[in-house]
Amino acid sequence: MLIPVNINSSIEVNNLDVEILQFKDLNIKEEHIEEFLRKNIEIIIDDETLLVIGRQVRNAEKGRSDLTAIDKDGNLVLIEIKRDLDDVKMRQEPFEFQAIRYAASYAKIKNVDEAVEKIFAPYILKYNNEFELGELTPEEKGKRILNEFLEKNNALKTFNRKQRIILVASGFDAQTLSAVAWLIENGVDINCIELVPVKIGEQMLLQSNQILPLQKLYDYYVEIEDKKTTTSGQSKITRKYLPRMNKLFEWGIIKSGDMVEIRNYPDSEAEVIDIQKVKYKDEVMSFNRWGEKITEWSSVNIYEWTILKGSNKTLHELRMEKMEELESEKL
Repeated sequence: MLIPVNINSSIEVNNLDVEILQFKDLNIKEEHIEEFLRKNIEIIIDDETLLVIGRQVRNAEKGRSDLTAIDKDGNLVLIEIKRDLDDVKMRQEPFEFQAIRYAASYAKIKNVDEAVEKIFAPYILKYNNEFELGELTPEEKGKRILNEFLEKNNALKTFNRKQRIILVASGFDAQTLSAVAWLIENGVDINCIELVPVKIGEQMLLQSNQILPLQKLYDYYVEIEDKKTTTSGQSKITRKYLPRMNKLFEWGIIKSGDMVEIRNYPDSEAEVIDIQKVKYKDEVMSFNRWGEKITEWSSVNIYEWTILKGSNKTLHELRMEKMEELESEKL
């Protein structure tokens, strides 16, 4: 649960001072946040597969979108970033309207080749040290990565059927939230993500919270217990969450020493070290970094892509089976 506090005030958690900061107080500029998210896009998305394909992409009217990505359904995703609440309020053009204009221009992209030519190839050229081009041109490399991403996510036929918008800031004003809530109610796929710098003791952290929509769909799946099991005579309703890696370890679904692979990538075998890390080709790295290294994608939903060797089932399939088993035991 989030505890609302005033900026620069302190609360105490487990005998540690927790201080909520502002980016400007840390001399962090918007471009610094943008570059950080470009390399760490998983910070603002929860268990989602995403491929970043552009930064500061200009449209015909000279407008520039901060970050551009493709999701596992083939949708183009516009990620617009503002540093602090004051930056959101001081804009002459509303935050959400700016993003809508970019989304409208992206809706005109008809196919992969056009997306690569206008967005991905310039991005690869700019960050060529992050891509193993070999004898390939940026256009050839971009087509290869993007086509593979879409093919392995079964999204070739759904490429850019719709556009998504993600707004990122350390705070949002009431007018922006009101407008975004209205857009969501009318079918626009738009999120508000709050990214806040936090100091806990001597450690600096970034806290990411989804403000709108209120929760992911899974968070609203509920379990209703039978009335006869409650002393009050009323049904008890509890929220049901997808278990994370620590729970999978606790259940024995996965353990240290197990061998895992990324689905559809034969040369991806790694050894599980603990709930956070694997060992791949003598290098210890996080599960997410392993998935990104194998696929060349910016972020990978590790549960949907990791296969436990010997079972041929993904971690997501195994945890769903375990959850169903636990449910049946209650009946």
